[in-house]
Amino acid sequence: MNERGEWILAVNKPQNFTSFDVVAIVRKKFGIKKVGHGGTLDPMATGVLPVFIGNATKASDIVFDKSKSYRAGFRLGLSSDTLDIWGEIIEENKELRVEKNRLEEVLEKFMGEIEQVPPMYSALKVNGQKLCDLARKGIEVERKARKITISRLELKEFDGRDGIIEVDCSEGTYIRSLIDDIGKTLRTGAVMTSLLRTKSCGFTLKQCVTVEDIKNKPVEELLLWNVDVCLSGYCPIVLDKEQQRLYLNGVRLDAKRLKSPRKTIPCGELVTVYDDGDTLLGVGKINDLDELVSVKRFKV
Repeated sequence: MNERGEWILAVNKPQNFTSFDVVAIVRKKFGIKKVGHGGTLDPMATGVLPVFIGNATKASDIVFDKSKSYRAGFRLGLSSDTLDIWGEIIEENKELRVEKNRLEEVLEKFMGEIEQVPPMYSALKVNGQKLCDLARKGIEVERKARKITISRLELKEFDGRDGIIEVDCSEGTYIRSLIDDIGKTLRTGAVMTSLLRTKSCGFTLKQCVTVEDIKNKPVEELLLWNVDVCLSGYCPIVLDKEQQRLYLNGVRLDAKRLKSPRKTIPCGELVTVYDDGDTLLGVGKINDLDELVSVKRFKV
């Protein structure tokens, strides 16, 4: 473990736990109030929930790999108010059967960049209020469609009504909405029946610990990751002693005089900033004056 109190813990969230429940368990275990997570998972969903501890919370919104991966169950011929099997059933056709090739043709239409309207039952806020809180009061508000990217959408199992898909997608993608839109395109209706997140912030299920691990194992035995792990895709810059002093005091540095594996770094691109002992100092970017500007500092 590092000495500065900044770690990432990848947790395999179980069903019937909110993301905040997991954060509270980690908070209690480490005795640190400053704990956050890398993307909400619904209570009935399971899988990868990266938890950022201490100063690592500063990196939660600038991780290099923002993509997500999921394995989701679905059922055709069914519609619900929450777009999943746990909501109030609005319509059902138990006799429905769909040919596999017809479904695969429809799935092809959802590949690439598409627009998606966020569901009412979500943690997304509109005018300071969570959509799910409004939905529980029977209030529906207009939501703007957002651009998302589906880079992989693969049908793994299907019996004519129930099936499983695997999805690689951009952040902000709602799998319930994706399945609902697939059902609308088929004109059959569809709900999500299970959801397992298999990758988030670059972490996979193999890198996760369980809630029981957190509760029962000593901190020293938990699989803790340095914050560098989720920033490793950015170009690193190494500062000498004088540059370190200036950087940590908020001074902008001449990018041409910085030690980096690249000769030039595009304006606005994030970079990781290290001292000459390979300790992460922060994250910066190059401005239009060709200067290194601090974005987040992990050492102050």
